[in-house]
Amino acid sequence: MIHFPREALAQELVAALRGQAVFGDAHNGLFLAAPRRTGKSTFLQADLKPALEAAGAVVAYVDLWADPRRDPGSLIADAIARALAPRLGVVSRAAKAAGLESVTIAGALKIDVSKIGKIDGVTLPDALRALHEAAKAPVALIVDEAQHALTSEAGEATMSALKSARDQLNRPGEVNLMLVMSGSDRDKLLRLVNTNGAPFYGSQISRMPPLGQDFIDHVSRLITAQRPDLAPVDGATLLQAFESFGHRPQFFMEALGQALSPLSGLQGVRFEQAVLQAAKERQQADEAQMESEYLALRPLEQAVLWRLLEQGPRFRPYDGEALRFYRERVTGRATPQMAQRALESLRERNPALVWKSARGEYAVDDAAMHRWFEQRTREERWPPVDPQGQLAIDADGPEPTAPDNKSDAGA
Repeated sequence: MIHFPREALAQELVAALRGQAVFGDAHNGLFLAAPRRTGKSTFLQADLKPALEAAGAVVAYVDLWADPRRDPGSLIADAIARALAPRLGVVSRAAKAAGLESVTIAGALKIDVSKIGKIDGVTLPDALRALHEAAKAPVALIVDEAQHALTSEAGEATMSALKSARDQLNRPGEVNLMLVMSGSDRDKLLRLVNTNGAPFYGSQISRMPPLGQDFIDHVSRLITAQRPDLAPVDGATLLQAFESFGHRPQFFMEALGQALSPLSGLQGVRFEQAVLQAAKERQQADEAQMESEYLALRPLEQAVLWRLLEQGPRFRPYDGEALRFYRERVTGRATPQMAQRALESLRERNPALVWKSARGEYAVDDAAMHRWFEQRTREERWPPVDPQGQLAIDADGPEPTAPDNKSDAGA
C-alpha cells in the first residue's frame, strides 16, 4: 500500500492547532470526521504526527478502537506514558543511583521510578502536565476513533478530563496542549460538542478533505514510471473509479494491483476500465449487502432503523411522532417497550447496525448505511421492498420492561 503524503494539509492543521489561524477554534480542539477506510488514520500517523513533531511538539497517539474492551482513559494514559517514558529515563537512572524510590515532575506528579513508563493513580491532567514539563515543549494528543469514548461513563469522564487538562495548560496566546479528536462518523462525534453537557460543547466538527485528483495524479505518475508502455494513463477514468470506491484507497489500490497484474488476463481492455468495472461491482455488492441486512430485519426493526436514518441526531425513539411513524409502517401495535426491544436487537446484531452512547443517544453504527439511505431516497427507491412481502408483528407477544426514560435520549 503506497502512502500519499498530504504535507500541505498537515501544515495547515498544525498552524490552526497552535492558534496561528486568524479564524477558527482548533487551538481549543480539532475534531475531524472522515468515513472509514478513507485514509484518516494514515494521515494522522504519517502526516500530522510528524508535522507536529517538526513544529516542536511532543505527540501522543492513541486509537480507541484498537482495544474496544479497555477503558478509554487507560488507553490514553498508556499513550501519554509511552511519550513520557523516554524523557524520564535520565531522571529515573539518577534517582535510582541516589537511592530514591520516586521522583516528582512538575512540582506535583509523583512517579515510582520502578514503574517508569506507567502512570498509575494520577489524573490525566496531571499526566499531561508532567509530559509538558518533562519535555519543556507543547504536547499534542491525537485520539483516533474518539467517538468510542462516549459508549461508557468512564469514557465520558475521560473526555471531560481532557477538557480540564486543556483549560489548565492553555492560556491566551500560549497553547501547551493541542487536542485532535477524529472519528469515522460525524453524527457520533457531534455528541462531544453539540449539547450543554458535552465535554467540548461549542467546538466545531470539520470534515477531513477526501483524497481526490491529487492522489490520482500521484498514482498515475507511479504507473507511468513503472510501466511506460501504459502511458498516457487515463486519470479521469481512474478518478471515477476511485470515487465509486467511496474514496477508499485500500479497495482502489487492490483493484489497480489486480488490473496491472500479469495474471489479470485482460485482453483488448485498458486497465483503467477494468478498475472502473471493479469499482462498480464493489459498489453494487455493498449496496446489495445493506439491502439484504435491512430486509432481514423484523418490520418494527425496519421502521425504527428507518426513523433513525431519517432523523439522524434529532432521533427520539419513544416520542409521539416516532410512535406514529412506527405504527404507520407495521401491522399491529408499536409501543415504547416494543421500540426499545427493536433498538436493542439492532445493537446486538453482528455487525451492529445501531450505536448507543452512555447518555442514551443513538446513531447508525456505519455511516455508509446513512449514505446508502440518502442515495436511495434521492433516487426515490426507498424503502427497499422484500419481493416475498413482510410479516406482521406479533401484537400479542410478551413485552419487555418499560424503557428507562432517564438514560434514553428524547424519551
